[in-house]
Amino acid sequence: MHCRNGATLRMNHRAKWYGRALALALLICATAPWARGDGVMVDTKRKPDEAKWQPRETMTLEHLTGFTARQDIPAGKFGGRTDRKADVSGFFHPRQIDGRWWLVDPEGLLMYDVGCCSVARSPTRRGDAAMKQKFGSAEKWAAATAGQLHYAGFNALGCWSGWESFKETSPRQSYTVILNFMGGYGKQKGVAKQGSGHLLYPGDCMPVFDPEFEAFCVKLAREKASPLKDDPWLFGYFSDNELPFKVTALDEYLKLPATDPGHQAAARWVEKNGGKADGGAFLEHVADTYFGTVARALRQADPNHLFLGSRLHGSDLKREGIWRAAGRHADVIAVNYYGAWTPDAKLMSQWVEWSHRPFIVTEWYAKGADSGMANTGGAGWLVKTQADRGRFYQNFTLGLLEHPGCVGWHWFKYMDNDPEATGADPSNRDSNKGIVDADYKTYPDLLSRMKEINTRVYPLIDFMDHRRAAK
Repeated sequence: MHCRNGATLRMNHRAKWYGRALALALLICATAPWARGDGVMVDTKRKPDEAKWQPRETMTLEHLTGFTARQDIPAGKFGGRTDRKADVSGFFHPRQIDGRWWLVDPEGLLMYDVGCCSVARSPTRRGDAAMKQKFGSAEKWAAATAGQLHYAGFNALGCWSGWESFKETSPRQSYTVILNFMGGYGKQKGVAKQGSGHLLYPGDCMPVFDPEFEAFCVKLAREKASPLKDDPWLFGYFSDNELPFKVTALDEYLKLPATDPGHQAAARWVEKNGGKADGGAFLEHVADTYFGTVARALRQADPNHLFLGSRLHGSDLKREGIWRAAGRHADVIAVNYYGAWTPDAKLMSQWVEWSHRPFIVTEWYAKGADSGMANTGGAGWLVKTQADRGRFYQNFTLGLLEHPGCVGWHWFKYMDNDPEATGADPSNRDSNKGIVDADYKTYPDLLSRMKEINTRVYPLIDFMDHRRAAK
């Protein structure tokens, strides 16, 4: 494992603490308050065209028996809790302490990352007019938005945020950068095409075995990451978004033309493994090749900041080999977690077991039917009201806070889809995903529920850890 600034974050350190972390995680199902049947019922749909609403048990803060903290523990300028400190490296890094994974901020304070994706101005004419009418200028929008996010307890800017706009705001947020190694190379080669939410590749075969791919990654990292290597406000890098790590990979690569590097790599792999066509093992080989290639390029250009992986999604979340491969190269593993109303404690424990790394949930959301939007795009839940979106936020985040392997979350996203943004991918054209609408008006019922949780993250973690220890 890559080490930075003297931090001893190696595999033997992971193994030392893993047994304790897993033991704590296995208690979650039995001790989580939402497993006891209390909470409220919220009507939900997975897709808007479903005939009936399905009520789901939903845990909210007021139903968390025994928790009384009214506000969070004071935080430092990067968002870490001022009452607990670890090693100081000048940059964000993960650390496992007493069985729970934490982030350590540049000041050495233990931290939990609470972010929002796509914090940026609308690119449409309608959006520009609304921004000027409400704020007067881009600079005033940035100042007001920084204040709004801080008020609601967010301490980070998630993927696709216009972080450059916030360099001079106060309070400031840490930020992330997505580099699109495979996406950029696939577009350059002419094989990557826009799908719904992510890029598509012929037969789901990424050109990860191309001999030119590594040189492309080195050049891209040198251009995009090297200038940021000394910035303490940079949380870390995503290498890509939602790549197609498919269980059919071996069959599909072997279907490529015999001259294709992907076909040749698959054929060599089969021969090396005695002719055994083990699709799962080959998929791990694909993932390991990808993560290893981008990690080498990234750390050559920037040895200081976190590598957050490629934002695993869908069936990736149940594929052990992908997690093993990611864990060999990433510092924290990013997950876009859809389809679960309450996070699956057993599955999350498997992620930590498979990878020996902490994880961060970098996309999840619910859409409100009361927004007046069509809500046909995107993978998030559909609920009836903005208040129900807020209840879902609390239910989901309480599940994440309970788990000792999770180090944060990024809500998707800051602003609703703008129907005038016709160049957006199909999943981002008509849905209520934001904490503000396309005219920059906030959703108070959602934001108030977010604030209740976000401003109590550290007391909630302490409460849950203490309750587990008392069992």
